[in-house]
Parts: sequence; structure tokens; C-alpha cells
Amino acid sequence: MATRTVDRNVQGVSPHVLGIRAALRTNDPALAAFEVGDLSVEVRSISGAVLAIVRRERRGGVALRLVSLEGPFTCTQERAQPGEAARFRVESPLGLHRITLSTTSDMLERLRATVRFTPAMPLIPAFSPRDLYVLGDDDDPLAAHGRVEATQRGLNTALVYFRLEEPRFGNVLYVQNLTALNDYHKALGTTPKDTAGGQWPELGQRLPPAPDGDEAKVLEAGREVALSDVILVFRADAPPHERESARQFLQMMAAAYAMIELPPTHYRDWIGRAERTLADLHDAPEATIRHYGHRYVHPYTAAEYPDIMVQMTTIAAINDWARWLDEPQPLEAELKAGLEKFYDPKLKTLRRYLPNVGKDKNADAVDSWYLYHPLLNLGLLALRGDEQAHDLFLRSIDYGIRAAHHFDYHWPIQYDVTDFSVIEETAPADGRGQTDVSGVYAWVMLQAFELTDDKRYLDEARAAIDAAMGLRFNVNYQANLTAWGAAACMRLWRITNEAVYLEQSYVYLGSFFHNSVMWESKLGHAEHYETFMGVTCLQDAPYMAIYECFDSFVAFERYMDDSGPDLDPAARMLVGEYCKYALSRAWYYYPDALPSEALAEKQREPNGHIDRKLSFPVEDLYPDGQPAGQVGQEVYGAGAAFIFATRGFHHVEGAPFRLNCDHFLRANERSGDHALSITLDGGETCTANLRLVRLKRRKLPKCTLRTAGGDTIRPVATSADRIDYHVPASGRVILTWE
Repeated sequence: MATRTVDRNVQGVSPHVLGIRAALRTNDPALAAFEVGDLSVEVRSISGAVLAIVRRERRGGVALRLVSLEGPFTCTQERAQPGEAARFRVESPLGLHRITLSTTSDMLERLRATVRFTPAMPLIPAFSPRDLYVLGDDDDPLAAHGRVEATQRGLNTALVYFRLEEPRFGNVLYVQNLTALNDYHKALGTTPKDTAGGQWPELGQRLPPAPDGDEAKVLEAGREVALSDVILVFRADAPPHERESARQFLQMMAAAYAMIELPPTHYRDWIGRAERTLADLHDAPEATIRHYGHRYVHPYTAAEYPDIMVQMTTIAAINDWARWLDEPQPLEAELKAGLEKFYDPKLKTLRRYLPNVGKDKNADAVDSWYLYHPLLNLGLLALRGDEQAHDLFLRSIDYGIRAAHHFDYHWPIQYDVTDFSVIEETAPADGRGQTDVSGVYAWVMLQAFELTDDKRYLDEARAAIDAAMGLRFNVNYQANLTAWGAAACMRLWRITNEAVYLEQSYVYLGSFFHNSVMWESKLGHAEHYETFMGVTCLQDAPYMAIYECFDSFVAFERYMDDSGPDLDPAARMLVGEYCKYALSRAWYYYPDALPSEALAEKQREPNGHIDRKLSFPVEDLYPDGQPAGQVGQEVYGAGAAFIFATRGFHHVEGAPFRLNCDHFLRANERSGDHALSITLDGGETCTANLRLVRLKRRKLPKCTLRTAGGDTIRPVATSADRIDYHVPASGRVILTWE
């Protein structure tokens, strides 16, 4: 074989790249060949591996390593089952591998490859190479030139998003369905942390080997286990800029999502949870504390100093509850009475802590996002007609603008409120500041614009979003702030009619869903809760957090409210599915929903503790199954129950039931005394749960649910308390009752 010069852009290559390169130059016959849209797929057995090679004619391709073996093996094609493109049986001294390939190309070309393995004897897996190789001209990995946009972060979705520019193959999304790999990791005591990534042109998954020194960690003889469940999504056109790259990422994520088996969601009594939460906020001594004659909320159970973010997020959520009940809540007024003590008349801003905060805290230090999020909730109340909130919001807004100008819309992690001196510039994990503060700042400015009609606030919102352009998949610092950034972009598009802001909303969404946990973990204590479609709270956090969960939910409600037919269907679907699963998954943040052994014995917050009798959620759930609640039990997470109750349940005047739905309703119109027209706004190919929930001391009537076309939708479950339906997540249904 003639030698070839390695491209100067290649920093180094592994032996596996060179092995694939050499193997692809042989003329071994293909075991099978088929097409997916404009792509050709060829399955070949080479020395040490079975490959699926995907090519676009004269424009390069990728090679997916399906099986990696040392020593002799045989690969035999078997009869494909319905829905499969090809099926293979690989036999070796190690055992039996079964490979299935399936395809679809209704909009985007997709290939799914599943590999299951049955060991012939107890097996200790060793090192394995990555499974995806980018191919240039003549199937040469070293002739492939392109860019990796995003790879797996921690325990989030195991993905690689990249594009092959020379030759012009286009965009590729690699997703490893980690739900299928639970048994592998449970058997070996490993986790899928950072398993998908690599160095160009060698990408994809690298399965962790069995840990050294633990002879019990083996794959059992005779027990089949999945080693891989890969979905590859392809696009022929490479994006010209970050906004289009993000839009294509969302489309390709949605396409991968449509190919995996979705876990079920469950009905949750968020109304009952909200009632218990309000009672605990009012009565539990661990929930609140008195200073200056006023009542303030503890951040954690009987722990930490009250701060302005905690007060405002709790007050705003109680206000939502009061409006839903159409009944003022005395606790809201009681908590609002103490807000003025956070205001510094000299600086003309809200401080993080009360003036009497302990010496163990830097009273002048503030995280950048902490300055703006309380203003967001003040703005919310002000727009609802709250005069106190209106006054405090406008008295504080100019300082927020001064801070934005001082930092040129690129905020540090933490600074001193007295002089803007930086205390912590960047996060150790990625060397970046709070990159998504621009989004929450823009939303606050748009609230100010709505309140005052002063154009300078609109200009500020635009300047902040403009400054964040170019961050690509590095927008996300904290999930809920990123969600508010998407909402701000959508609102800016509505106000200015400039398409760039609609497009920029996809950048925020892309960064948000890059951090999603698009798999259902059964590792460790995670077998007791749900993880699917959660989002880890920070760019480097190992856990999903309740506050970021429900605050993102609220932001996405605003995003969808401002959207319309121009919103990309994939973005609509992913947002809708995130919110759908949040309503089910978030229940497990509450200690009484978990077995005691799944809760951490010690908490990070000084003097904090978990009380399973209190209806406050723990902050943290872990995809790898670590004990929940290591950070603490969030009193300020109390807002979750109010948010989910008021968005998930809908009053039907005069009816003996409430309507429960796990998707946002675009319209809920009474079309007769006993008829209701309901319009949902989720993914076109998705399913929503619609339920009729009996009111106390009432009886459910006989009901009929039909599509807009007149087809009857039959219940999937019926009881004395509830009637459950599965309905299309997008479109209109008509409910009638006797």
C-alpha cells in the first residue's frame, strides 16, 4: 500500500483511524447494500470489525463500527423483520452479536443501528474504540475536513453534532440512545458520562470498560445486553451561520427523538401538592424567618439567609396560584411587605441580601443573574397591575442597565455591586462567564418597554441579544436563563418583525436541548424517579434541578405564547415534549415521592436538612443515580407546585370536572352549554394526555371527545375520579358532556 502524507490540519491519528482507512481500501464484497434517500448504505465485514458505510455520491460519508472484535468471527445476514432494512448475526468465541438496521427518509435521512450481545461466558469488557469515522474522498478519513459543533456534556444526551465540509457531505447528528444501555452500565457499575465525543475524524461512542479490581462486574453468560443503539440523522446542506446551524440541530434532534421508544408519563395531582405546599409555607417554622418585623422565605429548610431572588420567585408563584383560584392569598401580601428592605436607596438597586446578613457572607457580592431575575418577577407583577412592584421595578431598572453597560453585555460570574469590581470572572469548567444573562436581561428590558413604551428599553434588549450572537452552542450557563433568552428573542421578533431574532431563538433552544437528558436512567437510585427530557441545571452540573425546571417551563410558556405558524415545527415539538415530561418528572423532586434510601443523608447547605413531611422539593436529581437532595431541600422550589398546577389544570365553568392537559392550550373555548373546543399546540407527530378530573363532591358525566374531523376518541382509562384520553398534541378536539 502506498504511503500518503497526513494533512497538516490533523493533530494526530489513532491506530483505529489508520486501520479503518486501510480496511476501506480493500475490495471485499458487501454483505448488504441499500439506500436511504440520496444516501447509499453498505455493510461490510473487515478484519476486526463489521461496518456500516454511509455515502453521498462523490461527497464523502461516514463509517459506523457496528462490532469490534479481536480474533476470528463470522458475520451472516439474516431475514430482516418488518421495519428493518437489514439484520446480521455475528458469531465469535466471545459470544453472539445481533445487529439490526432500520431507516427512514420522510424528511431527513435517518439510520438506526442496534447491536445486542450475548456473552458465551462471563465477560469483563475491555477498552473499545469509538464507533464513528468521518470519510473524505476515496473513503479516506484523513481527507475529511469539517467541524464538530457539539458533543455530549456529562450525563446528558450522548450526541455528536458535526458537519463534513470537504467533501460537501453536509450535517450529521449522532445520538446514542442511552436508555437501551442501562443494563450494560448496571452490570458493570459504570455510567455513560462523556461517552460520546472524540477527536476528528474519530467520533461517536466509547463504551467504558469494566472497572479494575472488581471481579463481580461482568456481563453474564447467556444474558443479552445492548451495546449500542445509534441514530444517525443526515442533512445534505451545511448551515451558513450559527442560527441556521442551531435550527438544523433542533430539526435533527426532533428526527432522532421520533425514532426512540418514549417512556410513559403519569398523572400528577399538582393541585393537591400546591395546597400542601402553601400550608407548609405558612405554618412550617423551617420555611420562613422574621427580620425587621417582616416575614421572609428561607432558601432551604431552616437554612441560608433570605435573599431577593428567593422572595420574588416564591411571591410570583403564589400570585399565579391566587389568580388561578381567583382568591387573594394573605401569604403573598405578607411576603411582599418586606421587599423594600432589600432596596439600597444609595445604589438604587435591589441587593441580594438583607442589611443584617451575617459576616460569613459578602454582602456586596452578587451573581450576575441574581440582579435581573428578581426584576423579571417584579416586572411580571407590575404588568398585572401591582403598584408596589411597578414602583420597585422602575426604581431598580437603571442600575441594571448601568451594570450591562459596564460589562458591555458580557457578564462575569460574580461582582461587587458597589463598584462593579469583578469577584469571579469565569467558571472553572469552561472559562466563560454567565453567557446567558443577556437573555434574561433582554426579557426584563422588554417588560420595562411594555410598562413604559420607552424605546431605550427596547434598544437595550436588542443590544443584549446582539452581543450574545456568535456563542453558538456555548450560550447556556444556567438552563432557565437560556430558556428566558429564547423567550426574549421570540418577543423581540414579534415587536421588530426582524427574522434574525426568531432565528436567534433557535440558538438559545439549541444550547438548552444540548444539555437535555434524552434518556431514561435506571442506574442506582434513578430507578425510583424519572429523568427523560430533563435538563441539567448548569453547563457543567451533574444534576437536574427543580428551580431551573419549573422556571424554564414558565419561560417556554411565554415563548409559545409569542410564537406562531413561522416557528419551526421541530422547535415547537421539543419545547412541548420538554414541558410534557416536566409535569410528570418533577413529582420526584418531592421527598415523600422517593424512598428514604434514595435521599442523601447530608446536605451541602449549612444546617440544612430534608424533612419528608414538608411539601418542598429537593434541589437535585442525578441521572447516574446518586442520592437525591445532596444540595438541600429547596423552600424556594415551592413555586413548582403552583406553576404546574396553574398550567396543567383548567377550570370549566359549570362543569363537574376540571380539564387536565400536559401540553399548553392555545385555545379553550366554550362552544355550548356542554361543549368545549380545545386547541393544542404541541408537536405534529406527538401525543398529549387530556384528562377530565372530577371536582370534589361531584360526579363525572357521560362525555364524548372528537377530533375536528368528527372522529371519536375513546378513553384509554376510566375511573370514578378521572377519564383519560390520548389526543394529538397539535390540533383541535371537541369535548361534549351530558
